[in-house]
Amino acid sequence: MLLERKQAVIYGAAGQIGSAVATEFARQGATVHLTGRTRSRLDALAATIRAEGGHAETAVLDALDEPAVDAHAAEVAERFGSLDISFNLITHGDVQGIPLEQMSTVDFMTVVDTAVRTTFITARAAARQMIRQRSGVILTFGGKGDPVPGYHLGGLQVAFDAVDSLRRAMANEWGKHGIRAVTLLTSGVVDSVPAGDPAMAEILQGMVDGTMLKRAATREDVGRVAAFAASEHARTITGSPINISCGAIVD
Repeated sequence: MLLERKQAVIYGAAGQIGSAVATEFARQGATVHLTGRTRSRLDALAATIRAEGGHAETAVLDALDEPAVDAHAAEVAERFGSLDISFNLITHGDVQGIPLEQMSTVDFMTVVDTAVRTTFITARAAARQMIRQRSGVILTFGGKGDPVPGYHLGGLQVAFDAVDSLRRAMANEWGKHGIRAVTLLTSGVVDSVPAGDPAMAEILQGMVDGTMLKRAATREDVGRVAAFAASEHARTITGSPINISCGAIVD
């Protein structure tokens, strides 16, 4: 198994992408530390993982609460011997569907501030433990891309670009301690769109039609690639994205 005996902290674990990642990490042998703000959803996911023979721990945690995040990371490392993987997949409260000229500054900046702030807080907490053990992997989600024609994304892509820059900084500063920082870059995850959002579903279908493979990543795809990125099979990858956009984004 790719992640046997690894300790993986997943923020926003009960979300659609977070749960897929947590499930795959557990299948690959990791103990997954599921964090989020809703106890019932975390417990339900943990029960599913344990029913499949996996190992899961839960903690109600706000990934924007610096002292709480720091304390939890330190507890994981102390109780379980290491903190090997950190993946922040919380929602960022982005506002979409409004043209930029009509959008308020607050609505535009909320996603930028939240994405950068939570990524920094959780990555820093993990790095403080990983530096001591001289190893670790910090994963981020999103990364560099282009605006979506025909849809108003507000500050979302700006936030992704900012996190992309932060990932490069983390890889540069912490690489000497054996820490890798990698982004999973998609053009949208087709089975993560809420059923009640037909407008976004239409946009994603347009994305699918515009990819080289005529399909887009699924939640299962994200989980599998994340497990690879966090494993020793990817030990030479850092400071860069792994492009799983099915050819929609080409550098």
